[in-house]
Amino acid sequence: MSEELLNTPEEVNPQPEEVVASQEEIVTPVDETLVEPVVEEVVVEKPAQEVENELPGTTQEVKPRFTTIANAYADAEEFSWDNLEKKGSKYSASEHEKLEDLYTKSFKSIDEQAVLMGSVVSINSREIVVNIGFKSDGVISASELRYCPNLKIGDEIEVYVENQEDATGQLILSHKKARMLKAWNRVNEAYESQEVITGYVKCRTKGGLIVDVFNIEAFLPGSQIDVKPIRDYDIFVNKTMDFKVVKINHEYKNVVVSHKALIEDELEAQKAEIISSLEKGQVLEGTVKNITSYGVFIDLGGVDGLIHITDLSWGRITHPEEVVQLDQKINVVILDFDENKKRIALGLKQLTPHPWNALDENLKIGDHVKGKVVVIADYGAFLELIPGVEGLIHVSEMSWSQHLRTAHDFLKVGNEVEAVILTLDREERKMSLGIKQLIPDPWANIYEKYPAGSKHTATVRNFTSFGIFVEMEEGVDGLIHISDLSWSKKIKHPAEFTKIGESIEVVVLEVDSENRRLSLGHKQLEENPWEAYETMFPIGSIHEGTIVNQGEKGVDVALVDGIEGFAFNRSLLKEDKSTAHVGQTLQFMVVDFSKDNKKINLSHVRTWQESREEETKRTMSDDKKRARDILKINDSIEKTTLGDLEILQNIKDDLEKTEE
Repeated sequence: MSEELLNTPEEVNPQPEEVVASQEEIVTPVDETLVEPVVEEVVVEKPAQEVENELPGTTQEVKPRFTTIANAYADAEEFSWDNLEKKGSKYSASEHEKLEDLYTKSFKSIDEQAVLMGSVVSINSREIVVNIGFKSDGVISASELRYCPNLKIGDEIEVYVENQEDATGQLILSHKKARMLKAWNRVNEAYESQEVITGYVKCRTKGGLIVDVFNIEAFLPGSQIDVKPIRDYDIFVNKTMDFKVVKINHEYKNVVVSHKALIEDELEAQKAEIISSLEKGQVLEGTVKNITSYGVFIDLGGVDGLIHITDLSWGRITHPEEVVQLDQKINVVILDFDENKKRIALGLKQLTPHPWNALDENLKIGDHVKGKVVVIADYGAFLELIPGVEGLIHVSEMSWSQHLRTAHDFLKVGNEVEAVILTLDREERKMSLGIKQLIPDPWANIYEKYPAGSKHTATVRNFTSFGIFVEMEEGVDGLIHISDLSWSKKIKHPAEFTKIGESIEVVVLEVDSENRRLSLGHKQLEENPWEAYETMFPIGSIHEGTIVNQGEKGVDVALVDGIEGFAFNRSLLKEDKSTAHVGQTLQFMVVDFSKDNKKINLSHVRTWQESREEETKRTMSDDKKRARDILKINDSIEKTTLGDLEILQNIKDDLEKTEE
């Protein structure tokens, strides 16, 4: 077989007609001389792709798959040489079927999308011909094997069957898809078995690195590179590392690998060994591994521990960076650990004596101290005397005033202030302080400054439903009851009378130094007008008034001089049977008056009812007189003559009509 036959793709597969013709020249005719020509030592040259177990590229003559019909039929049942020796013998139908079955089985059965091994039989610049033992050879694009510049005829390669027969009858193969399918299966096997695989870091990408594993690009997240944070990903590019497949997305064909998982497996064994040897109170050296807002993570040589921010310093700090820095080596003490959860609580401040032990032993209640405000809350402020020793100044100890305030109104963080020790408990390490004690108590001489009956000017601070709280001075407050605001005006809420922040004149009514209370009044600045009202509004007198307010039981009626009276709803019925309403001005009769209770009860019904009663009385008096006149006429009728009788009868009828 010539080299041209092996290297020319067009000549690799000769036409079927040519092959049949060559066979007919050797065995002619089959039905007349079946055995003699074949028994001779005749060798027929066949194309290289049809020769099994043949070394590609050789030119030696080899026997075809079926050199003779006798050899092809040698293994068949009921074979007889005697029958073949008889000239002119014909094949039976069963013999044809058996020969056809043997011929068919000589070809390999392949499926599309299968991966097989094939032998390279021809190479050119466009394509590569591969023999996979099928009835025809397959073709692979030469671009798929550019990574193999030393590929030669006879090399075994993996191929993927894309199409058994395309439009031109050609078997289409792919080496790239075979490699990808094999690599994908390999990745899945590694994921299921948790196998450690080797990959090549190709480049950096957003959030991590791209790794080549089995010719598949996998993603290595930055958090999975190492157990400690990595600041520079570029140092890992172009390096070969070991990984574990931690996630596979079959839908999008994505693979995620981790190098950290391998390190963690090694550290778990180290952690178990280290934790088993730990003891509370043990002092170890560690390295600051990570700093967060809530604490510091310390590497103890294979296992991490946490120093909470409260265990970094006896004094108050806002962030751990005020005490430690990254990669700093420090000594720590073990406060607690959990073998199951592998958590270790560490402390740094515990290596130094507690500041309370260094506090001056001579300090006592009532002493003055100085410090810096380190924390402020609504309820108070913490004053640091020395680092680690603090006292609480409650908001109630910041001012003698009784107004509701927050500590922010008095102090700010960083203020240097002086305070007085109110309580001191060295065992519990607690201290309460006060700053209002630095100024005199305004209630100490309250009777001298605010005797009963004295007049003062106060500032309105707060309203309640029952009165007004006013401030006489810092720390001295008083209450004006709503009933002491006005003699005549009925006030439902203090907001109707004044406003917060305004000044108001008051009179001290009562002083209670024990409970720190002042009872004040405003209406007492004027004389009681109800003495005069008693003569102005006697019971039964009628006055003009305007309904100004409607209540559940009745209405308020404004009278002269700003004084108000009250009328019940049942007393508002007008003479035309309608009811009076707010805004109307009517006549009202005083039905009750109380100077002590400062109350005037009015009625509109009584004004028109009494007028009607008087008219009724007058009418009844006239009727009685007419009745007497009728009786007299009746007597006269009986005594008079017939002519006068008619006149008297007419007078009687007129009187009766008038009576009706």
